[in-house]
Parts: sequence; structure tokens; C-alpha cells
Amino acid sequence: MSVSIKTAHEIELMREAGRLLNIVHKELAAAIRPGISTYELDKIGERVIRSFGCVPNFLNYNGFPASFCISVNDEVVHGIPKKGRILHEGDIVSVDAGLIYKGMHSDAARTYGVGKISPEAQQLIDVTKECFFRGIAYAKEGHHLHEISRAIADYAESFGYGVVRDLVGHGIGKALHEDPQIPNFRQKTRGIRLVKGMTLAIEPMINAGRADVEWLDDDWTVVTEDGSLSAHYENTILITDGEPEILSLTE
Repeated sequence: MSVSIKTAHEIELMREAGRLLNIVHKELAAAIRPGISTYELDKIGERVIRSFGCVPNFLNYNGFPASFCISVNDEVVHGIPKKGRILHEGDIVSVDAGLIYKGMHSDAARTYGVGKISPEAQQLIDVTKECFFRGIAYAKEGHHLHEISRAIADYAESFGYGVVRDLVGHGIGKALHEDPQIPNFRQKTRGIRLVKGMTLAIEPMINAGRADVEWLDDDWTVVTEDGSLSAHYENTILITDGEPEILSLTE
């Protein structure tokens, strides 16, 4: 495993990549409403990214056919935007987005409610977001990677939720996916020691039911095996000699 330590210049570029991506998410959050298609959301987001002179890093990544992964209800991740996929009142929708700014990547995901959602759905969204913050409490120089994994899992499982095991977070920088892999579930080892200058994409994927998932026939969309709701929350972070810096959450 080779985990890259970013230079001061690379970190500055990643800060800007994260700042711009946060704006993209705000634009998409404002556009989400009953009646809009996931295809429309994809196009809105792509226009915003390109207006910054950036490119969407998901588009054509390993053949992915869109700029955003937009996953609805029981879809965990990698949902392909479609004109016929219309959002309805009460749905939850996970939007995973990334962009490239001057050669450096950012990556972040949010789960939003569409109109009025159930208390159960809102709790899943809130807990998944809090899992991220519980995890990054350990994202400090001198700590070990799997302390993040343990904190995420312990919090999610305290609600009886399933922590997805088939998909993990990752390093990020000049490439969208770099070492190390970052599980959201408990590990038997401590993992690597965290060092100032590492940049990581921490992304809890939490199911209201069991942890088990399956892939649809499009070979991209991952859904919960039991049909339960799933939520996703992700940010790109920087390891420092103090508290981690969240590059894709800039206020």
C-alpha cells in the first residue's frame, strides 16, 4: 500500500476543489423536489461544475455514464440518473458528486429528503451524517485508520442499522480512488498510522435494515438486499497535526 502525502500546493488545490464541490451540493439541494428527474439533477450539477472550469470526475469513470451517482430509497450508491426516474414526496435521495480542479479531485455525498419524509427516514439520514463526524474524531495524526472505522460502526449499530461491508471509503488526490481503503465497519487490525498531509474520503453507507447489498443488472446500482432505505454521507478530509480539515464542507 502506498498512501500519498500531499504537498502544500496540492492541498491548496484540493481545498478549492472541495470548496467548489460544496457549492455544487448546495445547488443540487435547492433543486431537489417532488417531480424532478434524477437526469435533470445530473444535468444541473454538471452545468455548475463546468461553469467553474472543472470537470465531473465520475463521468466515464470505469464507464459510468453520468456525472453524478444519484440513488433513491433502497439504492445505496451508484444509481444512474435517468429521465424516467422521478422523485416523489417522501423519497430520500443520495447524491454522490466529485470534480477535478487543476488535476486534483474532490468527492462528497449527501442524502436529502424529498418534500416531507417519515421520521424513520429522517433519523437514518441524521445518524448516517453523525457517523461521519464520530469517525473523523479519530482522523488525526498519530491515530490509526481503523479507529475511524470502529467509531462509525459503533454509532450506526447502536441504532440497529446495517453498516454496508461491500463498499468502503478511500484515499483521494491526483486520482479519485487512492490508497488506503477505509471500511465503515470494525476491523481486527488497527490499520495504518495517520500522518499529516493524507487526504481521505470518509463515507458511511448505512442501511435501515440489514447490511447486505446486491448489484442490479446495470452492473452499477447497489441496492439493499432487504429493500430497506439506505443513506450516504461523505466528505473529503485532510489529516493535520490537530483537528482534521473538512475540505468539502466549507462553512
